[in-house]
Amino acid sequence: MSQYTQPPQPHSQPPYAPAHAPGARPARNGLGIAALVLGIIGSVSGLIPLLFWLAGILGLIALILGLSGRGRVKRGEATNKGVTTFGAVLGLVALILSVVGVVITFKAVDDVVKDIDKEISGSSASAKPGGTGDGGKSGDAPAGEALTEGDSAVYDDGLEVTVNAPAAYTAGEFAIGHTKGNDAYTVSVVIENKGKEKFDAALVTLEARAGKDGVDAEQIFDDKIGEGFTGTVLPGRKITAEYAFDAPADAGNLTVEVSSGFDRDTSHWDLKL
Repeated sequence: MSQYTQPPQPHSQPPYAPAHAPGARPARNGLGIAALVLGIIGSVSGLIPLLFWLAGILGLIALILGLSGRGRVKRGEATNKGVTTFGAVLGLVALILSVVGVVITFKAVDDVVKDIDKEISGSSASAKPGGTGDGGKSGDAPAGEALTEGDSAVYDDGLEVTVNAPAAYTAGEFAIGHTKGNDAYTVSVVIENKGKEKFDAALVTLEARAGKDGVDAEQIFDDKIGEGFTGTVLPGRKITAEYAFDAPADAGNLTVEVSSGFDRDTSHWDLKL
């Protein structure tokens, strides 16, 4: 009797598992990504006033991380060469913006300090009595009192303004500002710069009032007078200009007001006609 024999069953095979490559490691791209993120934040910070310090810190870190990340790429430990390079470049940009921010900030602070010092030092004037040939050397006029002919208004920044005695003047036939029947007078104004910086003489303006009632005395312009001050006065130099004013015949006196800039007090001279 034949016995049924079942053929042997093959052994079941385990699921296929890929062979693990010896020595293979995952890419280490963290430094490049961190450099890119810090570089972007640092560059944006460099564009915002007063955040130059943050841009400098983040830019330096981004640059270091970017260079380290490029070293990993060269050794085959990382694969994000572009990201790493861009992060390092942005770190360098952030550092440059930080330096620029430092320069701009300190320049702005320095300008503000100079303006404050100029406002403090140049906002008041004392008086030098005239009559000594050089404008006088001592004595201050009481505050608010008008100066007289030949006196000098002396400002703390070294600027001296002197108004001399008026002289009779004959206005031209086609003069502007002269009224028929009134008298015309010229006033000589001298500005001496004894300071350390040049002075813009074009900033000087004059106004005048005549008589005890303070009637406006029109400035006269003709072919011989009326140009006033122009140009600049260098340290150690002086400049002179003639002004002409129209006044009633019985005025008796002429009050001249001289303004030598926005940061200086206006000075007044009471001149006898």
